[in-house]
Amino acid sequence: MQHLIFRSAALAAATVLTSCGGGDSGFGGPGGNSGWVPGSYLASDSFYAQCVAPRSGTDPATGRPYPDVSGSVVDENNFLRSYSNETYLWYSEIVDRDPALYSTAAYFDVLKTTAITTSGRPKDKFHFTYPTDEWFQLSQSGISAGYGAEWVLLSATPPRQVVVAYTQPNSPATAATAMLERGAEILVVDGIDLVNNNTQSGIDILNAGLFPSSTGETHTFTVRDPGSANTRSITMTSANITLTPVQSVSIIPTPTGNVGYLVFNDHIATAEQALINAVNQLDSSNIVDLVIDLRYNGGGYLDIASEFAYMIAGAAATAGRTFELLQFNSKHPTTDPVTGQPLAPIPFHNRSQGFSVPAGQLLPTLNLSRVFVLSGPNTCSASESILNSLRGVDVEVLQVGSTTCGKPYGFYATDNCGTTYFTIQFRGVNEKNFGDYSDGFSPSNSVGAGGVPLPGCSVGDDFSRALGDPLEARFAAALNYRDSQTCPAASGFVEPGLAKTTTGEPLALVDGLMHKSPWRQNRILPK
Repeated sequence: MQHLIFRSAALAAATVLTSCGGGDSGFGGPGGNSGWVPGSYLASDSFYAQCVAPRSGTDPATGRPYPDVSGSVVDENNFLRSYSNETYLWYSEIVDRDPALYSTAAYFDVLKTTAITTSGRPKDKFHFTYPTDEWFQLSQSGISAGYGAEWVLLSATPPRQVVVAYTQPNSPATAATAMLERGAEILVVDGIDLVNNNTQSGIDILNAGLFPSSTGETHTFTVRDPGSANTRSITMTSANITLTPVQSVSIIPTPTGNVGYLVFNDHIATAEQALINAVNQLDSSNIVDLVIDLRYNGGGYLDIASEFAYMIAGAAATAGRTFELLQFNSKHPTTDPVTGQPLAPIPFHNRSQGFSVPAGQLLPTLNLSRVFVLSGPNTCSASESILNSLRGVDVEVLQVGSTTCGKPYGFYATDNCGTTYFTIQFRGVNEKNFGDYSDGFSPSNSVGAGGVPLPGCSVGDDFSRALGDPLEARFAAALNYRDSQTCPAASGFVEPGLAKTTTGEPLALVDGLMHKSPWRQNRILPK
């Protein structure tokens, strides 16, 4: 699990993930009882479902009884060791370690490459786990504990700055007792000064208040609403929040035709129905252009990205062509190591895949030859697949915003003994065999950005206006560019999470980091 973290100024270089343990945990000592032979691996199936705490009952994901039998920590670790050797994209870069020396959580943490990219960042930034029951609930229904406010960290170290990016409808954040809006700043949490407190105890309270781990937690906040010099105090109680993945579907009349707009925030199961509804609404309005707001969409199910890309481009552009071809490690040039099936391109899905709509229904289309995408550093993975796949079939993609995060990699969600593991197993390429965007995509007038350049405008995030407001900086720039092919002065170059504005300064044209759960920031295939 990921727990979102503030840092002290003194610890600014430290990891933003809580530690899961590591090193010698005393699970058998050197050599242990694991039978470990460096470089020698049994098949992962020989260790599968041998659990320290076997589950009983029925697996809601399959409708069948859990396969768990009694086992040990070493059994669980041996499964991870062999499974990583079989399927991890960079399996040859894993240092083989004795599975008897680690807890299972700690062992999984070290089953990845330690290589650094040319930009100085870890090659693998996307290694994580989830309790299986929570993963199932979140991935299928979009339900998780929280307030319904998505926070953006403009600065994670003092003087910190945290604002509301958007809210979920009918949530504690939008209730009459809170009424949080985009751009509201959080100044105090449970009596702790969010802006300046630099003690570990204070940071712990800030994290616990902003990111509740369960429902029924009550926390108090001092907030400053956008455009106001005054502050107010609110109290919110965490609840099960149902995500609304598609929001603010609207039509903007212009002298050159109707322009459609939608916010797409999560590739979760319920997005399938929501995107179908949105496309039907836009199609009925005879739009000539579409602006997709993906600035906070970290990813999720890749098949939903394929469906949406098809709905944008239509059958003529996509029939018989590749949405994404998965490439696995060198052991598996022709076969998917997880499913055992021959490798074949993922098509542009023209029918529903059964996430929240019965499988097999023909999808509506807009048949557009170009699309405007509003992006930022929180635009990741499955969202980037939409951009890359459309470019692969010569749909013009115009980018307004900031450089995307750069995640051309993906996972199969793999459950063993009640923990779902996500280890990078594939990279994706489009119809033109392109998938090299580990530094993201960048509007062509970006300064100093290393991403793949796309036509469009570099525009920082504008927290002074609501998403979907035609005067919001990114949306306004897209509307202007479609007629004039000109951009405003380039903005948004401050490293995300390091921007700082002063009291009373408009929260406009900066970028921040949104801390979603890890699965909402990736490219995922169901097994």
